[in-house]
Amino acid sequence: MGLNISGNSTIRKAAGKGVGFNREKLVELLLAMCAAISILAIILITVFIFAKGFPLIFKTGLSDFLLEMKWSPSRGSFGIATMFIGSIIITLLSLLWAVPLSITVAIFMAEVAPRRVGKILGSLVELLAGIPSVIYGFFGLIVIVPFIRDHLGGNGLSVLAGAMVLGVMILPTIINISRDSILAVPGEYKEGSLALGASHYQSIRRVILPAARSGIITAVVLGMGRAIGETMAVVMVTGNSTIIPDGPLSPVRTMTSNIVLEMGYAVGDHQAALFATGAVLFIFIVILNLMLTIAAKDGYNASK
Repeated sequence: MGLNISGNSTIRKAAGKGVGFNREKLVELLLAMCAAISILAIILITVFIFAKGFPLIFKTGLSDFLLEMKWSPSRGSFGIATMFIGSIIITLLSLLWAVPLSITVAIFMAEVAPRRVGKILGSLVELLAGIPSVIYGFFGLIVIVPFIRDHLGGNGLSVLAGAMVLGVMILPTIINISRDSILAVPGEYKEGSLALGASHYQSIRRVILPAARSGIITAVVLGMGRAIGETMAVVMVTGNSTIIPDGPLSPVRTMTSNIVLEMGYAVGDHQAALFATGAVLFIFIVILNLMLTIAAKDGYNASK
């Protein structure tokens, strides 16, 4: 009788192991399928954009497409230089004021503020990240544009308005990643610095921030990618003129704005030119990601 009980117990254990093994394999298979579908979607999107846009680039010439200042599809002119430059200018201006503010807020939340205050600020930043971009654009159109028009001149629809709106939009990305990077610095670094006689702020500046450098660089590059790829808010506040801005109060059109504004009625070479613009934007984002990877590796090696 005891042998039978022991045998049944062994059989149950073996069956349980078999079921667990099968479940693990099933989960692994499902995860692999999800990853494969994601990769396949990226590949298909890339191939589709390049297949639609590259023929136009080959037809007009890469240098003419990228460096020509005139965009007039009805007359066969497909130069995106003004929009490329406009995208870069707005992105850099938004980073110029958003990055210092974001890093300062991240330092305050992670190292200076009481834990409860830091959690409240973190919740507010996450709420800021969840606001739709069209709401930011509406706020810029109602508040920022009239303020610029009344106090600085011009019609308000300008590079400055776009940079201010984009700066607010990228704040949550840079703040959250920078804060997490600062919090990830081992506590022994700070304790050792304090033990050697450094003040709290000296420890932050000379020990914690250098140790979190790779994460902060990651935050800045991701914020740049978010800014250069933004569409709706930029369309609403920049004026959308295909000219090179001669100042912060001049109107401008970005590459993403151009695609959104003209894709609805574009046909033939005009449509192909918009796809080619998307391909250029795609390649630019890939370059940013490569920069992010290299910067992260350099920061990791430096910290070692």
